[in-house]
Amino acid sequence: MSAEASWDHEFDFVVVGSGGGGMAAALTAADGGLSTVVLEKGGMFGGTTGISGGGIWIPNNPTLRARGHDDSPGSVRRYLDHLTEGRVPAARLDAYVEHGPETMRLLGRSRWMRFFWVKGYADYHPEYEGGRPLGRSVEALPFDTRKLGADEEFQRPNSLKGPLGLWITAKDYRDLAMVKRTWRGRWASVVAAWRVSSNVVRRRHMATGGRALVARLRMALKDADVPVWLRTPMTELVTAPDGTVTGLVARRADGTQVRIGARHGVLLATGGFDHNQEMREEHLPVGSQADFSAGAQENVGDGIVAGRGLGAALDFMDDAWWMPSVRHPSGATIPLVSERCIPPSVIVSADGRRFTNESAPYVNFVHDQLAGGHVPAWFVMDAKARARYPFAQVLPGMPFPEEFYASGLAHRADTIAELADRVGLPPEQLTQTVERFNELARAGEDTDFGRGDSAYDRYYGDPTLPNPNLDEIVKPPFHAVRIEVGDLGTKGGLVCDEHSRVLREDGSLIPGLYATGNTSASVMGNEYAGPGATIGPSLVFGYVAARHAAARQTAPAASAAGTSDAGDSGATARSAVDPA
Repeated sequence: MSAEASWDHEFDFVVVGSGGGGMAAALTAADGGLSTVVLEKGGMFGGTTGISGGGIWIPNNPTLRARGHDDSPGSVRRYLDHLTEGRVPAARLDAYVEHGPETMRLLGRSRWMRFFWVKGYADYHPEYEGGRPLGRSVEALPFDTRKLGADEEFQRPNSLKGPLGLWITAKDYRDLAMVKRTWRGRWASVVAAWRVSSNVVRRRHMATGGRALVARLRMALKDADVPVWLRTPMTELVTAPDGTVTGLVARRADGTQVRIGARHGVLLATGGFDHNQEMREEHLPVGSQADFSAGAQENVGDGIVAGRGLGAALDFMDDAWWMPSVRHPSGATIPLVSERCIPPSVIVSADGRRFTNESAPYVNFVHDQLAGGHVPAWFVMDAKARARYPFAQVLPGMPFPEEFYASGLAHRADTIAELADRVGLPPEQLTQTVERFNELARAGEDTDFGRGDSAYDRYYGDPTLPNPNLDEIVKPPFHAVRIEVGDLGTKGGLVCDEHSRVLREDGSLIPGLYATGNTSASVMGNEYAGPGATIGPSLVFGYVAARHAAARQTAPAASAAGTSDAGDSGATARSAVDPA
């Protein structure tokens, strides 16, 4: 649509999407003196960030440096170069390494933005040059969401909230997973009980992980007087005759179409095409096209489709932030992170054989799964595993719900051969696979696939064992659970330069249009640097986009006759979420 008609509202910078990257960009724009608005399609803010673990992988950020964890930029670049294998432009990698610390410093100027280092949560490939066994991931400190006031009602919930208000961080979860095995795990359970009691007395609504991060970002936006308009999906980008993006058209909750001018640019931070079945079938490989995504339900590729409509180039559309998952009989998708490190277990394909290191980073695991056509796979474990370790939100020592078995999600039997027969696997081959694994477990070394060799593998392993990831599968009854190819969101999107500007197929710019997060082609390429390597780039390139937009020179007539140079006067002064 052309920009000839007048605007209903006008701002300097318009952000589409209220996940971490969108909110960080809005804060940066406001810090740079730009009038800014955040448009959110859904009825709650936070996007996929709000339902994630909330880790942030940004090397050399202030939290890490305060703990003496200081990397040379060259070391970080060598690590990223190894991971991305030449698929990501050097300028984009340079921008990420250079501007990451700046991003976190700007966020840290808000009284609300506070973080801690998840020490020991290794980079996903710590054995590579530049990788770090102690990890670089930071998380937002737990946050009492009562401080959001009226906005608390509009914060997206997630599945990490425990019973009776129990709250746990990533580190807490690791310790609690070993409650049956270590004194640290038992102490973590005591702390958990104290937190429940404390919450009851103090009436707190504590959030951790992604919920804590987006709550803190929202508080910072309130301080900066940046409005968030919920239930306001973008329907169209508006361009000038020369192709410059000058604003957009959106639909309010009452169905009203509004034209919103953007003097310095529009940032698309609408997530990937996680739940767009047509796009999944068009772009993703066979075996991954079924929707087992844990991304926000609103993520259907809106920003990608809008950019493509203006001739934007796309990349990495055949990849995703893969995650082996269980589809609960209720329909929920449950990611398997720590579970794949359960020592007395293997994951096998339809032929009853192991096909990769089960404890490997989840993206790598699924890449191997898809390459071999091992969809679905089967997670085989013994009674010892069920007694000692949590699995798919079922606590250690607790039986699987009967609907697991009734639905065919899980099977159990007194022998491996009988289990194989019930699942439909070759009994003799599965028996041989388990016998071979038991032999490796007794030796303490997986010479077949290297399970337990990496510091990442061992993070969720059992520290009481010689090899934290290996133990014999010997105690009946034996269980098998169906494993699907899930994802945390798609990786492919709009090709951007080092300033987050969207590029056309011929490499030329689409002026005034920026993208970040899963709306943009991944700066991680086909890999995953470490915990939070989705949110980290989203924050950084949101920051980069807003900084560039703030410095961007706009022509005096770049906006058509608008209603107000200061934007929607009723909205910019309002700090609470606008639910209309």
